[in-house]
Amino acid sequence: MDDKNILCFTADENDAGTRLDVLLALHGDITRSAAAKLCDEYYVSVNGEAQVKKYTVKAGDIVEALLPEPEPTEALPEDIPLNVVYEDNDVIVVNKPKGMVVHPAAGNLNGTLVNALLYHCKGSLSGINGVIRPGIVHRIDKNTSGLLVCAKNDKAHIGLAEQIKEHSVDRTYEALLVGNLRDDRGTVDAPIGRHPLDRKRMAVISNGREAVTHYEVLERFKGFCHVRLNLETGRTHQIRVHMKSLGHPVMGDSLYGANNTPFEKKHEVLICEQCLHAKTLGFIHPITGEKLIFDSLLPEYFTKLIELLRGLQ
Repeated sequence: MDDKNILCFTADENDAGTRLDVLLALHGDITRSAAAKLCDEYYVSVNGEAQVKKYTVKAGDIVEALLPEPEPTEALPEDIPLNVVYEDNDVIVVNKPKGMVVHPAAGNLNGTLVNALLYHCKGSLSGINGVIRPGIVHRIDKNTSGLLVCAKNDKAHIGLAEQIKEHSVDRTYEALLVGNLRDDRGTVDAPIGRHPLDRKRMAVISNGREAVTHYEVLERFKGFCHVRLNLETGRTHQIRVHMKSLGHPVMGDSLYGANNTPFEKKHEVLICEQCLHAKTLGFIHPITGEKLIFDSLLPEYFTKLIELLRGLQ
């Protein structure tokens, strides 16, 4: 973030005894809930150390916080081609390409999935998440391809969100990992939260939110493996963080992996960030009650990499 988004101040006698999130809201001219969220996600430090919102400020404390970039006020329709897998009056399932951001935010104001959906659905999307994220019930990362479902009205949105909260949505991914997992199948049950030192990253931390990922090795190669992953929870960067915690980051992942194996360097144009695809998606239709299951083909770059890996000796 630019320097203009860093708030830094030294607490004085009048500030002493005030809870950190309360004081941050006053100095940063943001809401109390926004200040608390910044603290929860380790965007706030006191005297150089990350602190939680319940910290009581003392006179002389140096408080520093990274404030989020201001979001655009409204997403606008754009005529962008969509790979629509399923659509009715209530929901739409799309196969998002690698490189497309799900909704507008600082640095990505146009060309997002939301811009495309607004045009395709003629504005008929749920409004629960506001004018920047209409219809968005769950997200996948910019450089992760694959299936996601969006809501075309508020009733459908509420129904889908409840299924996600109850962990009843079936979400299966496939990935290429650096190295070979020891076991053919297993489960990572490790809480995830904001990295205490690098605020752009998530990490396995003791006070994080519950995160559970099941994995199965589909094929092993020399120095790499192809895996299927099933999510019980949907934390930010969950698969990428959990695989990193096992010592086998997703191939091409510059944020959580070294991304410097000879194979990755040789094929960096083809790989272009994490090799991760949301392949299958299953949920109960929030209006009709019908069980819907969708599957998608692996992207061309992914299948090409598998061919290349099979040729390694």
